[in-house]
Amino acid sequence: MNTHTIPRRDFLAVASSLALAYSRPVMAIATDEEKASVPVIAKRTEKVFRAPCKQPNALQAVADGLWILDQVDDPGNMVYKVTYDGKVLKQFPTESIHGSGITVGNDGALWVGSTWGLKTLKLDPNTGKTLAVFETHGAGMNKFGNPTRPSGAHGIEWVGDKYWIAVPASGLIHLMEPETNKIVRSIPAPGWRTHGLAWVDGFLWCAMTAENAVYKMDPENGKLLARIQLAKDDPQPHGLTARDGEFWYCDATSQANSGWVCRLV
Repeated sequence: MNTHTIPRRDFLAVASSLALAYSRPVMAIATDEEKASVPVIAKRTEKVFRAPCKQPNALQAVADGLWILDQVDDPGNMVYKVTYDGKVLKQFPTESIHGSGITVGNDGALWVGSTWGLKTLKLDPNTGKTLAVFETHGAGMNKFGNPTRPSGAHGIEWVGDKYWIAVPASGLIHLMEPETNKIVRSIPAPGWRTHGLAWVDGFLWCAMTAENAVYKMDPENGKLLARIQLAKDDPQPHGLTARDGEFWYCDATSQANSGWVCRLV
């Protein structure tokens, strides 16, 4: 599957299925005025360690460490498992293309967003071998930056027996049935440049890279409930995860802060 294109017939089939999935009413993305009225939770960024890769674009906390997905495509997106101080425990290449989003399913498998592949991959957590491939619903041209190609997932978070997936091109975050790849429901993203997702005490949290912010959301309707605002000179939030209620994030930009794994304290 190491190809950077999706067959036209497959793309049209996905578009057709999306038309049906999006027929239900969905709240609109919040306006700037609405975002400004959201309560702010005071946190500061603590740089913990540099990731063992150039552009860490996804993060998932587990009991014994952090899973990190690198978005660099040569030789292939690497996945690393590291301790909470950055020691590498495991690493392997994947078939993901410019990936973003990594989570652990209830059977222990890794789930990764192959952003430029427009796929969602289920991976063996020991070898990185692809176990299953699914189309990413809502893939298309992003509405930020200067997009030159369709884009897929930017964040994934497993909750119970399903997972949430943020797809910026759609402006939506979908709750998915894993093995059938069916959308359970969709909620509006906090904006167009969404990234990592985290789940804490029944609420969904979403990193908004363009705003250097993390939003707390009602998972039923997408209503914004609170915001953590990072400083302008902090590393940007790309991958996002939570451990015992504490947020961790990573920065995949090409700027000086790129590569940091941070926590919010």
